[in-house]
Amino acid sequence: MIALIVAHFALAACAGPLVHRLGRRAFVVLATPPAAATVWALTRWNTAASGGADTWSWQWIPDYGVAVDLRLDALSELMVLLAAGVGALVLLYCASYFTDDTPQLGRFAGNLLAFAGAMLALVLADDLITLYVFWELTTVFSYLLIGHGSEHRHSRRSALQALVVTTLGGLAMLVGFLILGHAAGTYRISAIVADPPEATLAVSVAVVLVLCGALSKSAIWPFSMWLPNAMAAPTPVSAYLHAAAMVKAGVYLVARLAPAFADVPVWKPVVLVLGGATMLLGGWRALRLNDLKLVLAYGTVSQLGFLILLAGTGNRDAALAAVAMILGHALFKAPLFLVTGIVDHATGTRDLRRLSGVGRSLPYVAAVAVLAAASMAALPPLLGFAAKEAAFEALLHGTTAERWALAAVVAGSALTTAYTLRFVWGAFARKPGLPDTPVHGVGWAFLAPPALLAVLGLVLGPGVGWTDRLLGAYADTFPADLHPYHLALWHGLGTALLLSALAWAAGAVLFLGRTHVTRISRRIAWPTADSVFGHLLLGQERLALQVTGFIQRGSLSVYLATTLLVMLAGQLAVLVVDTPWDGAVRPRLWDNPLQGAVAALTCAAALLCLTVRRRMKAVVLAGLTGYGAALLFVVQGAPDLALTQFCVETVSMIVFVLVLRRMPVHFQETVSTWRRAARIPVALASAATVGVGLWVAAAARTAQPAGAAMVEEVADHGLKDVVATILVDLRAWDTMGESAVLAAAAIGVTSLIYLHRRSEGTMAQEELQGRTAWSLSAQHSARLPQGDDVAPERSWLAAGSTLAPEHRSIVFEVVARLLFHPILVLSVYLLFCAESLPGGGFVAGLVAGLAMITRYLAGGRFELAEAAPLQPGLFTGLGLFISTGVGLLGLVDGTVLHAFTYHGHLPVFGDYHLSTSVLFDFGVYLLVLGVVLDIVRALGAKVDRQIERAAGVLAPEGGPEAGGSPR
Repeated sequence: MIALIVAHFALAACAGPLVHRLGRRAFVVLATPPAAATVWALTRWNTAASGGADTWSWQWIPDYGVAVDLRLDALSELMVLLAAGVGALVLLYCASYFTDDTPQLGRFAGNLLAFAGAMLALVLADDLITLYVFWELTTVFSYLLIGHGSEHRHSRRSALQALVVTTLGGLAMLVGFLILGHAAGTYRISAIVADPPEATLAVSVAVVLVLCGALSKSAIWPFSMWLPNAMAAPTPVSAYLHAAAMVKAGVYLVARLAPAFADVPVWKPVVLVLGGATMLLGGWRALRLNDLKLVLAYGTVSQLGFLILLAGTGNRDAALAAVAMILGHALFKAPLFLVTGIVDHATGTRDLRRLSGVGRSLPYVAAVAVLAAASMAALPPLLGFAAKEAAFEALLHGTTAERWALAAVVAGSALTTAYTLRFVWGAFARKPGLPDTPVHGVGWAFLAPPALLAVLGLVLGPGVGWTDRLLGAYADTFPADLHPYHLALWHGLGTALLLSALAWAAGAVLFLGRTHVTRISRRIAWPTADSVFGHLLLGQERLALQVTGFIQRGSLSVYLATTLLVMLAGQLAVLVVDTPWDGAVRPRLWDNPLQGAVAALTCAAALLCLTVRRRMKAVVLAGLTGYGAALLFVVQGAPDLALTQFCVETVSMIVFVLVLRRMPVHFQETVSTWRRAARIPVALASAATVGVGLWVAAAARTAQPAGAAMVEEVADHGLKDVVATILVDLRAWDTMGESAVLAAAAIGVTSLIYLHRRSEGTMAQEELQGRTAWSLSAQHSARLPQGDDVAPERSWLAAGSTLAPEHRSIVFEVVARLLFHPILVLSVYLLFCAESLPGGGFVAGLVAGLAMITRYLAGGRFELAEAAPLQPGLFTGLGLFISTGVGLLGLVDGTVLHAFTYHGHLPVFGDYHLSTSVLFDFGVYLLVLGVVLDIVRALGAKVDRQIERAAGVLAPEGGPEAGGSPR
């Protein structure tokens, strides 16, 4: 099973090269996986028909009981034959439908085959989570297939509409799955069906949510608007996704869960009412349309309502009729769509008002269409008749609600007969006053796929008993009837046959009066679901604009207050409702009085921020709060955390200072007294709530802390620094993900700052000449104009002489020169001692970044370019590459990073212990260094250039520059 699924996706990935090499003949090769799945399913027919099942399982997320479980039973057997068999024929049909010069044919072919693989996995899934994953994959691939003609606005809109409707339904279904899995104690579908949970309120809600997903997927009212619009897709997509495969997924899910949940009170009203309404609304709409594909599309909507009604009825005979109708529907609706494609291909139109005499020009095509249409109208001796008779018989002997549903089904069957006649007449009949439509010939390979499906519908009419054993195996999962129904073409004269004759007669009358019916239909037409959907989207967009205009006022304080109030409301609701402090340990104010003193000073610095008007003072006071937190770490005995906090706070303050150079000295926002009075309580309440929440979370612990086990694990490896080891070994994948986020954030920030740099006059000329601050070497710096003719002969910094004399500080230059290399050595020391002493790649990278920042502050942007001549992106990319590579390498023996460990002795350094976690930390070191350099370059060197241009310092034609002061 799993090999067949993988084969679909593997060959789909090769579709592009295959189409490039073989052209449209590549579809023949791509048809092999679904053809192989069909053959495999046929070999398992007897096992499934006997009530057995083939299974395959792989533990996906063992801790949460999530596994990839596959199961082939009677219902899955039927759906595999349809999804794979029709899929193979549709792919063969594509070889004749498309031409070699069709745009993006390789992408289309890959998406179609990948959809077939996702659909195959969906109907084989025996786990709710696995089913959901492949359910959403079919949604994604259908979006790509419907929007294949993306150059057309209608195709894009239709694809987006299908994606929105089915995805929203799928999300609701996922919530229902989670509730069902929790209530049943398992996510295994076969286990849930065999032993369903008790019908509590939670289970009832879950059933409604699951039905939302199923009904949206199968285009049941009120979710039916997306299917007719999906006809913008190429005809093979319509034949496969919207007749035989994707839209059957919802019907399949209802049929799969009906044995377990049909007795839940909310189940039957939903499926009977919405199924019957969809059958009537879709059939009535099909009577007044002129596009052949739209006639079939609304006919599909109508019959999907019929299928949902049967599958959800919840008794054995109705279930048998449902699976028979699923088979029959695929065997007549798919060939009708394929025939429509042939007619469109041969005549250049699908408008039935312009088609005339096509049946005489294409007699074999017309014969195939008539054969499939007769089955759709449920005429004997075709499979559609046998399935419709079984449905009538099952509903006739059901409950009162089911007999009311029977009335809707009979009326819907009359509409089906009417639009079937309309389709055949419109596509192939000769119409008075209209000349015959010119057509070109159709090859046998083009007609063979729909002809084979239509002939199967004819053969399985008299031979429907051959399928009774398989389909009955599924029906037997429902409670047994005293007189179970068996599939047969002829059950004698009876009420069911009389109802069929009534539907045929009423349908014929509707067709003969088609002019009046069309006029009446258009006169009493209510707003279409598509129109309602469009107005809902427009209203939602307007509401979003109003809400955005009300909230997004351009005030950071308003945004922060909104965030804090939402957090405050949520936390207070939890604290009030759950009262989690019951039984919690009383809080201690401090373990050491020094902690209280540091905390008081930190709070004082924070409160002083409210009184200052100068931005620089506010930054310094805010920085003091960070340093206060670092001091608390020191007092508590966590030097590694304190070191990191000190470095982060220092870099943050420098970044703030760099930004403030381009901002006013004083705060410009005038805060009224009442606004300040409102802000202070919000801030204090938020802080108190967070503090209480942290205390409750720490004091209400019931399980043993994980720290002791981690300390023991680290000690077993002869290490001492638990935090560093956790970050680069035990939780290395988390660290790698956080590093990637850090790199992405830094790239995003610098990209925004450098967005318009190539359009900025002199800057653009300078860039084109290759004379950026980052590309200047020592030789370039030496030729720059000297800012101070009386400067000392010895230059302590390589680019110090580029600064204007009033901006130079010789003391600072000397200190920067003396401290630069020791700081770099310290960063390397912190990197390599991390496993036994405070340090690590993150803090080491910050320390190295501080060394670079010192050079920049002392000597300007040219000095920064001299200190780090390589691009920051190189450090960031190389660090991320090393970390990721080491992490993947560690998977060789099933661990994360301790896959390789080295011990040795060096003459000067002595014994050493080196593991691949050090390499991982080295990658983090480079990444953090690159991020710091990138930020300093963006907020430092870039702003320097802006200041220089504003002051008229830059040469007009990209000549040499005089440096500005970063201080």
